[in-house]
Amino acid sequence: MTLPIMREQTTMRIKIITVFSFLVISHSSVSAQDRLPAIPPDQLSDAQKKASDDFFAVRKVPVFGPFTPLLRSPELMTNASNMGMHLRYRSTLPLRLSEFIILITAREWNQQLEWHIHQPIALKAGLDPAIASAVQEGRRPDRMDEEESIVYAFSTELQHNKAVSDVTYKRAVDKFGEQGTVDMAGVNGYYTLLAMCMNAAQTALPDGSAPQLPVLVK
Repeated sequence: MTLPIMREQTTMRIKIITVFSFLVISHSSVSAQDRLPAIPPDQLSDAQKKASDDFFAVRKVPVFGPFTPLLRSPELMTNASNMGMHLRYRSTLPLRLSEFIILITAREWNQQLEWHIHQPIALKAGLDPAIASAVQEGRRPDRMDEEESIVYAFSTELQHNKAVSDVTYKRAVDKFGEQGTVDMAGVNGYYTLLAMCMNAAQTALPDGSAPQLPVLVK
């Protein structure tokens, strides 16, 4: 067999393997079985029913998204929901920045539903669509203001390095104070908890929704 033919066959094999791998990844991300789907109302335990009713009383919507798998541990779900309400609406961070952190976390954990829910909220809160697109693609946004730059550095260091450098920590405290810095860590941690639960449960996207986070090679 001549060298050109061998090279051509090798190239063809690589292309076939690449296409096959893409199809497998795409199929698995779309069709993975939801391990902990919504519990039928007539199968709820008393504790689960009370947690569901309390959830509706506070949020004015039925249990949804990450709280669906969490309902298997009703007290955990209730406490998680209460923490989420504080971190999103009563923290010292403006909604634009807390939603930015959520998108960073969703990208870090490849959590499609977290991104599906929060990307529109982030844009409505004033986050530049170019920033959201950069995070979606797994790269550092080109243009961020001072607050966004600090949030990005703090969150990515915490997610990747499991720590925050002295320089970034000082920038965060100087800009947001100690409470704001703790709130930043809290948003990262809370949405990491939700992402981990949904990834473990393979929580499905709403019917008819396509995954928006491309698979990143690490």
